Amino acid sequence: MTNPARLGVPFRPTLLALLCSLSATAYAETPATAPESDAKPVELGDVYISAEAPLPSDLPPVYAGGQVARGGQLGVLGNQDIMDVPFSMTAYTEELIRDQQAETVGDVLLNDSSVRQASGFSNQAETFMIRGLPLNGDDISYNGLYGVLPRQIISTDALERVEVFKGPNAFINGVTPTGSGIGGGVNLQPKRAGDVPLRRFSADISDDGRIGEHLDLGQRFGEGNQFGARINLSQREGDTAIDDENQRSKLFAVGLDYRGDALRLSGDFVYSKQRINGGRNSVNLGNATHIPDAPSADTNYAQKWGFTQIEDTFGMLRAEYDLNDSWTAYAAGGAKHTREVGNYNSTTLVGNDGNSVTTGSFIPHDEDNTSVMAGLNGRFATGPVSHQLNFGLTGIWAEQRSAYDFDLTRYPNNIYHPVEVPEPQGGFSGGDLNDPGITGKTFVRSGAVSDTLGFFDDRLLVTVGVRRQQLVVQGYAYGTGSRTSNYDESITTPVYGIVFKPWEQVSFYANRIEGLAEGPTSPTTSGSRVVVNGSEVFAPARSKQIEAGVKVDMGSYGATLGVYRIEQPADGYTEIIDANTARYVREGEQVNKGVELNVFGEPIDGLRLLSGVTVMDTELKKTQGGLNDGNHAIGVPTFQFNASVDWDVPGLQGVALNGRMLRNGGQYADAANNLSLPTWNRFDIGARYAFKAQEKDVTLRFGVENVANKEYWESAQGGYLTQGEPRIAKLSGSIDF
Repeated sequence: MTNPARLGVPFRPTLLALLCSLSATAYAETPATAPESDAKPVELGDVYISAEAPLPSDLPPVYAGGQVARGGQLGVLGNQDIMDVPFSMTAYTEELIRDQQAETVGDVLLNDSSVRQASGFSNQAETFMIRGLPLNGDDISYNGLYGVLPRQIISTDALERVEVFKGPNAFINGVTPTGSGIGGGVNLQPKRAGDVPLRRFSADISDDGRIGEHLDLGQRFGEGNQFGARINLSQREGDTAIDDENQRSKLFAVGLDYRGDALRLSGDFVYSKQRINGGRNSVNLGNATHIPDAPSADTNYAQKWGFTQIEDTFGMLRAEYDLNDSWTAYAAGGAKHTREVGNYNSTTLVGNDGNSVTTGSFIPHDEDNTSVMAGLNGRFATGPVSHQLNFGLTGIWAEQRSAYDFDLTRYPNNIYHPVEVPEPQGGFSGGDLNDPGITGKTFVRSGAVSDTLGFFDDRLLVTVGVRRQQLVVQGYAYGTGSRTSNYDESITTPVYGIVFKPWEQVSFYANRIEGLAEGPTSPTTSGSRVVVNGSEVFAPARSKQIEAGVKVDMGSYGATLGVYRIEQPADGYTEIIDANTARYVREGEQVNKGVELNVFGEPIDGLRLLSGVTVMDTELKKTQGGLNDGNHAIGVPTFQFNASVDWDVPGLQGVALNGRMLRNGGQYADAANNLSLPTWNRFDIGARYAFKAQEKDVTLRFGVENVANKEYWESAQGGYLTQGEPRIAKLSGSIDF
């Protein structure tokens, strides 16, 4: 079977090369006495530095050490300081992203001991396990908006912050488009032009020859620097550390903004494209009765003919208006178009000796999403009690179009000694492969209101709120387009939180908050059996969290300690009644309990720490027939440990060394707890040297990930195995011209 859509599209980086050449020319023609870009950059106009109070849209300031921020965006609550909210969150900065040469959001989240990473089955999607529960790329927000980001891999080249909220967040941001993110959420903040002009060119190369370039330009204009523009342009292409795997990516992002006395506007427009050839996929356990050892770290058991190509065009507009000194109204809207296509191959174990079978498929997928939100934030007092009142509305409209073509042939293979098998020729298909039809529509809308009451000069803060949400999900048959399901349910999710600050440096906190996902719709058949309650729509799945802890801020360093319990409903399943009929029921519950300790900041001048440990215990309850009651949940490690240090070497101006250790406890790969993954360790090291060349700031960075080239299974999320990345060495250099 020949399909034009299967053919790869060559990537021609002519535009980027031209712009980089122009940048180099501009650098060569800049006088040697030109100011520095970070401290004293090129002066294209008067530099305006505001001494006014921070605006509602201003990001919380960077914490000591520059790796994390003092707070982040909390949905309807707006930007908040971490010490003032009854929740756990961490915001990673652009400085950390650059110093660690982090290319994707997944690279950044490796720094968080509450987060671990898995990959999508057969594709290259990054899935994040937060507090032991999955978050898909579809459910990451962009400046507070859901549904507008790429759904598999997200580049960091145009990001200012990566913010992690830990715990269910149906009230904070509303229900996610696909229902993941019960254990936590991620919000990405785009880059904005600062008052200091920026001209930065970076280049990087890995030991396998993958080369990248990145141009970052920022400038403010007009009276009082009212107008700003930030442009990011990047590309990377070449082999990865995994055998026969090749990646290429490109990104173009523009961020525009206006800062008036009362009105603030911003717009972000992004085009990104990723192609991965021969991407190593996850391993399905099949009928294995024990977990085989992981192959060598760079072994690729995927096929050379396999590829994933994701092309996204997305953008958003946001406006804020100060009604007076106490009240601010805001509105935002965004949209995206995704074109995703892949020649996928899956690997399934057969027995316990590494033998496997390889199957193939071709799947095109398109998405068109629109997302909006609006709200009102205000502050006032009633006698001695202060109030922070918030109102918010959100809406998401999503349309999915898909087709498929499966090759039912199962080719013998082996994960230790993989062989090439024929490219799939299809045979079992649905929909138009060249013009996929609609297979799903999603509509989510919600309204929220909250009040944070402050007592005793805001030393005691009590937050109460509620969000009413409607979920409408419609399914359509492949090819015919006839509607097969119509899910329409509404639910209310409350939040309660308290912060007590007995001393300026200490905050005790507690919260009760909920997560929400659409409930299942029962199928009409189960194999050859008729489902007696076919097409029954189940209520939305409500998850509940109780959390308490303490936060300490010593100015140059800080720490958080928290304990939590999350109750998460299990998925529905089919219970056989007799040989001809079945009933679809929803039973079962997963309980995740954990303790989190995090340390961050710069306790000693020149020594930066970013470390943490999470200890987790899970339990399955009310399982079918009580068969797995008391067992541990799939894919949740017993503990996760991070230790990261970044050190300025005394006596060597501009030289810094860094190191990071990741340690992961054992985890089960099946509900019966017969299959488990062992504990694994990973070590990363790096160095950088910042200096001046012809009065320009230059920084060289070198890093090695997985120094020991350790082979290990990283995750069993979803009941399949994701292997850890092999050793890779990266060298990059940047110049501010």
